[in-house]
Amino acid sequence: MIRTFAPSICGRCASFILRPQRQPYSSLISDSTRPRSDISKSVCTASKKDAFSITLKRHQSQFRPATPPSPESLGKPLRAKTYRRTRKWLRRLVQLSILGGTVYGLDTQFYDSCITRSVRTFYTSAFIALDYQLNFRADPWVGDSVADVHLRAAQRVFNLLRENGGLYMKIGQAIAMQSAVLPPEFQKMFARMFDDAPQNDWKDVERVIREEFGKSPEEVFGVSFTGDPSKGIMERRAKASASVAQVHWARLGDGREVAIKVQKREIARQVVWDLWAFRQVSKIYTWWFDLPLYHLVPYVCERLMLETDFQNEANNARKMRELVQGEPRLANKVYIPQAYPELTTRRVMTAEWIEGVRLWDKEGITGHWNGGWRTGSPGAGGRPLDPIPAEVIASVPSQHPINEKLKPNRDDWKGRDGKGGLGLPLKQVMQTMVDLFSAQMFLWGLVHCDPHPGNIFIRRLPSGKPELVLIDHGLYIQMDPKFRKEYALFWRSLMTFDNATIARITKEEWGINAPDIFASATLMSPYKGGDNKTLTELKNMSKLDQKQRRFEMQQKMREGIRQTLADQDKFPQELIFIGRNLRIVQGNNQFLGSPVNRVKITGMWASRALVESREATFRGRWEEYGRHLLFRTVLLSTDFVFWWAKIRQWVGLGKGMDDDLEEGMRRMASGMGVELQHGVFDG
Repeated sequence: MIRTFAPSICGRCASFILRPQRQPYSSLISDSTRPRSDISKSVCTASKKDAFSITLKRHQSQFRPATPPSPESLGKPLRAKTYRRTRKWLRRLVQLSILGGTVYGLDTQFYDSCITRSVRTFYTSAFIALDYQLNFRADPWVGDSVADVHLRAAQRVFNLLRENGGLYMKIGQAIAMQSAVLPPEFQKMFARMFDDAPQNDWKDVERVIREEFGKSPEEVFGVSFTGDPSKGIMERRAKASASVAQVHWARLGDGREVAIKVQKREIARQVVWDLWAFRQVSKIYTWWFDLPLYHLVPYVCERLMLETDFQNEANNARKMRELVQGEPRLANKVYIPQAYPELTTRRVMTAEWIEGVRLWDKEGITGHWNGGWRTGSPGAGGRPLDPIPAEVIASVPSQHPINEKLKPNRDDWKGRDGKGGLGLPLKQVMQTMVDLFSAQMFLWGLVHCDPHPGNIFIRRLPSGKPELVLIDHGLYIQMDPKFRKEYALFWRSLMTFDNATIARITKEEWGINAPDIFASATLMSPYKGGDNKTLTELKNMSKLDQKQRRFEMQQKMREGIRQTLADQDKFPQELIFIGRNLRIVQGNNQFLGSPVNRVKITGMWASRALVESREATFRGRWEEYGRHLLFRTVLLSTDFVFWWAKIRQWVGLGKGMDDDLEEGMRRMASGMGVELQHGVFDG
């Protein structure tokens, strides 16, 4: 560092310069009178002076002595900042967090997350509504097309239903079945919406039974969990678990084998909040999108509320059992399990246990019968099941409650390899099914609205014919007699292309201004009659580009829904669930390979119901009989369509009549820029 200022200075000089100086600077000045021997010392001294001066100036420029400021230079004193607004909002944030955490904890622990589920519903619905309000246009701000808006909404709704569970799963099933009126993005997202759910612990089941009966399960059902041979047994692990309830197998003390359906503990409290949230969201959407939807909500909520009342389900089962037994055309083909009212409450239902093959097991239905000559499958025709072996009862104490296996395996009829079946033709099975649900709609007016394959068992009678067993009687509708007659007449008019009657019923009686669209939705195939006014308007949109066509098409569908539901006083609310029933029955027929002419069978029952009407006069009944004979002649044309589709199916060119009709519906919609997804049971 010294060399930077004085490269010729020696180390002694540097040490001298850096040492604190006690002499004044004047003593360092050179004296000309000094001897020559001191000249070198003077030069060195001068160099020391210059180097020291430079160093001193350098240090003085960087460091100054600290001096206290004068009071005048400080100015007037200022008031210290307290940050009151920041503290206020911070305090509010902390209080709000504590309050939110407390509410969430109480809601989770004591209210079965009812508030959390409702809040989740409202903010999800708000996001969806805002997204549609901003982006439902031919060229949306976010995304490439309207399809992206539908996809985001479908994903949000799907996640909401999955997270909330419970009654929301029932709503998801209803959405999944209404594929004809939903955008394809919703159809694809809900194609795998099934009613499956984890089962509750046994302590929750026991708690519900105690709350309903005031007794323990052992006292109510006469069972023992210690292996008492004088009492019955019950599996504490559920055989099946759905969104609302779960089913346990049991053998009562009197030998009856029963299915004990126990509502999940949280449902009783959640259902009130869920339906309230459903009403509020529907009311907001009705106002936001200007669609007359809310007037349907009370009826839908009433049906869903009744579905959680097991006493209502037991009454529906009893009524349907009496109706089936009183109809000779169905008495020996359909079986309704008996419900036991003395062991049934609002949240617990006890009914006859059913052994059979589910409708979705086509191999189990059609496989080779190994059960022996003139013998039926277990329980067929109401025959009592074989008693429980004594060793099974004795093994109860040694079995773990969460993995009990007490119900006997009654699959001997499958043969030694276990690959046998009931040996039944699918045509007879499906014929009985369409007969049953057609009789419900047109003859009795009491309709089971959830006939999916999981609720239908098939058994083999000793005669070798099939027996259809219908379970889960919670979701029913009772049709008004006037509407039931009009609906039967509407179906017969569809088959005979009686456009005047169709227009009169749909417009004047039901307030529906698009009869051709409604007719196509009813038949699940394009309706060729009528003026086709609405279809023509939709087809004209196919000339637009893809984005504009999709947007205009969905705008037209929105306007059609508004016109269809505008006359709230006339629109029959039963059509909501009847359409669901028809769609599922069609899906069942397709699933089995379309073995029957579903349209012909349904139309035949509709015409027959008009002939057999008890309200008709003698003359009117004979007039209806003449129309029925003419109608049967017209129906012969559908046989040509059915057998042509069957021949194409045999040679590998088609899948059957219902699939061909649906394909025609899809092609018609595709020509108008609409994509239909009708895979009801995909996955």
